[in-house]
Amino acid sequence: MAKPTARPCAHGATGARVLGCGAALIFALALAGCAGFVPQEGPPPEPTSLRGHYLTLTTPFVAVGDTQEHLSTGHPLHDNDSAVDAYVEVTQRPPEVALFGRRMLEWALQRHPDEPYIHLGDVLDLSCRIEADRMTQIFRAAGRTGAVLPGNHDGLMFGIYGYNILEAVADPEGKRWHEACKRGAGLDDGSRKTGNEAFSKREFINLYLSEYAKVQAAVPGLQAPPASGKVRLSWRNSNPDAFLSAIEANLLDGQQYADSFIAQRLKLPRAPGADRNVIVIGLDTNQAGALVGTLDVIMGHSPGSVGHIHPDQIQAVTEWVDEAIIDGDIVIFAGHHNWRGLGLPSRVFLRSLMGKLNQPLVYLSAHTHSGFWAMHHSIVRQPLLELNVSSLSDWPIAYRRISFAWNEADKRLLVRGDLMPHGDKPSTSYADLLAAWEAETCQRAGIPIEDIRQHDLAVVKQQRESRGSLMEWLLSAIPGCETCQQPLYEHAQAYQDAMLQTLLQGAPYARELGDRMPKITLPAACGEQNFVTCANALMAEKATDFQGHVNLFRRKAALVATVNDYLDLLEGPRAKAYMTCRAVQAAKFDFDATEDERNENRSEDKRRAEQFFRIEASVGLD
Repeated sequence: MAKPTARPCAHGATGARVLGCGAALIFALALAGCAGFVPQEGPPPEPTSLRGHYLTLTTPFVAVGDTQEHLSTGHPLHDNDSAVDAYVEVTQRPPEVALFGRRMLEWALQRHPDEPYIHLGDVLDLSCRIEADRMTQIFRAAGRTGAVLPGNHDGLMFGIYGYNILEAVADPEGKRWHEACKRGAGLDDGSRKTGNEAFSKREFINLYLSEYAKVQAAVPGLQAPPASGKVRLSWRNSNPDAFLSAIEANLLDGQQYADSFIAQRLKLPRAPGADRNVIVIGLDTNQAGALVGTLDVIMGHSPGSVGHIHPDQIQAVTEWVDEAIIDGDIVIFAGHHNWRGLGLPSRVFLRSLMGKLNQPLVYLSAHTHSGFWAMHHSIVRQPLLELNVSSLSDWPIAYRRISFAWNEADKRLLVRGDLMPHGDKPSTSYADLLAAWEAETCQRAGIPIEDIRQHDLAVVKQQRESRGSLMEWLLSAIPGCETCQQPLYEHAQAYQDAMLQTLLQGAPYARELGDRMPKITLPAACGEQNFVTCANALMAEKATDFQGHVNLFRRKAALVATVNDYLDLLEGPRAKAYMTCRAVQAAKFDFDATEDERNENRSEDKRRAEQFFRIEASVGLD
């Protein structure tokens, strides 16, 4: 789900564009007060009679979701103005998450170097080219095979808008997306930027396939697709034991790009003594279709909040299901959207496909940012066990290590899903989970944890207190009114100030962390000043008119963007631990400062009601 947009009730982004800015916010506020929380039906306790009677089928793999790397230094948008955050919580993340959040994914992947991984989608947030570049570095550094399933933020602006960025001249909103993705926010600055910084779903799939095509030892014969044109790709790995064993993809251009899909067949590593294979069919639940329309908005739907799997994708993966039936393999389904977040036609298509299997059914998902176990009986009688992983961008920050076991006598499939990280014992509370993160990261950084807590609490408090007003937000949407739009830049400046303050707080520790410090070239506006002097001077400067606010914002954003690029060069273990620690701490502080009725059902009691802390469950045929 989108952080820069509301996720009320449906765990999805609210479609707002066509109603106009004022009506959109009123609509979002109305949704925020809709039906109360009702826990999903969870799996029953594991029958004690079955304990010890399972044959382990697979070794563990790492399952993560919703990293949502976010560019915060582009042209400011009404969609993520901090004023909205005062009324629709989860609109804007803490500065530490914007700067260091990608390190949480890095930590999770590098913590388990010998295990394959599945990213269940929403790698990106605004969906910008630089977001994709930064996350690509982390996947490369993982140094092993994994799979990434597309999320609604991976190719749609904020996970909502399917603007046609390929025809930006004819699509002003597509141009707006491009401008929001330009680092440093200088609309006329062409340095370090392409002519198209927005990143469409077609480009997301292209990048993924191109990255894999470079590693022919892992994916022999896979070729990078062309950058444009309709492409139908069907590839099979010649290595029968390969994790990424097959791909079916359909790439589309123009207005249809959001209908593109990539489906992946993943063969999990067998555990010693296993008597059958386990196959994961990684689905693309984001065949979003054309632009969100007025009716979709009125109904509270958008390409982000509701998942879609079209018949062409179902047809493409049916062969994998048929093959598994012949071979006696267990099939697991996985997709970004949670089961209830899929549109009814998609659930009908999937249930029909699942109905071919004479085995227990399991579905792995992300999207909700909350995490849970659920048992579904809709559409057909056979139960479907769902494990929804938590988020690596919003608290509760967590991921899972998953493996499967089989009970032949009772025809039951056991899903083991260790909640990670954890201490000597499994985490049974948010306090346990935070303590595990602190032990893994903060303590390894070697910086006094109270210093980190004090700094991050102050920054989060500053960011939350700098929110604007509802009236300012409404007026800022009036085109051509500089006086009305000035608060937008003032709020954007306040967020840049918070990011600069975050970086300044880390500056004294930089050499202490023991990294080799690469040379950093600051923007020309800093002159001969070093970072500390330039940042403090910018924060002390006061603008007096609209153009002054615009120029000051751009200079601050350019400095933040430059240093953020520099952060990717820090590879020392203590520096990584420090950045990860700060992101986790800030996410927790932001969560703690949010009222229970506005935290998107992520409170500990609601997560407990949906068995978040459970680490295994089984499902049978009835």
